[in-house]
Amino acid sequence: MYKLLIFDWDGTVMDSAARIVACLQQAARDLEQPELTDAAIRDIIGLGLPEAFRILIPGIADDMIEPMRQRYGHYFLGDDPTPTALFPGVREGLKKLQQQGYVLAVATGKSRRGIDRVFASTGFGDVFVASRGADETASKPDPLMINEILAETGVAAEHALMIGDTEYDMEMALNAGVDGLAVSYGVHTLERMQPFSPVQEVHSFTEMVSWLENRYLDAEVVAEVNA
Repeated sequence: MYKLLIFDWDGTVMDSAARIVACLQQAARDLEQPELTDAAIRDIIGLGLPEAFRILIPGIADDMIEPMRQRYGHYFLGDDPTPTALFPGVREGLKKLQQQGYVLAVATGKSRRGIDRVFASTGFGDVFVASRGADETASKPDPLMINEILAETGVAAEHALMIGDTEYDMEMALNAGVDGLAVSYGVHTLERMQPFSPVQEVHSFTEMVSWLENRYLDAEVVAEVNA
């Protein structure tokens, strides 16, 4: 039975892909970098910003990484009007999972500043007991982010589940030796995630919560039978 649920944020908990695309495109224009396509940006969502910039702008100078990060943050954290919202069923679903005793955590390509901001705006600061951003540990798909969360929560890898919408999430889970659950409603297709052997594929946050609830109830039945 899983004890720890580790959620990706953008594309899994929050529908923020359109805002990420708009802010990265504007940051590139401000600094006279090549025009970035929607498809190219959606492809790298989930990575840390330095890793994303190097893929989006091959040969980008090292001294341009920080200005790009700052311009992106300027727009994403304030000046861009593109709306973001929780996916349907997230608020109710997280409450159910918390009530069932799951330990909830976040592993994201966001910065610590970005994590703190979305925790404050959503009121989820007390829901997730651990979180890691790409600027304070290694970027996905390196397993360090998950390994640090496992160490902080004291949960063994076999009792953890990584939930995400990109191949980077599923590859990170595989690298860390934890199960992965792939959601289809984010930025990557299920076909891109399947090579990393997710234990389950779902098409909505509510479906994911139902799948976990059924596993929880099945485990309770087994425990009663074996008591």
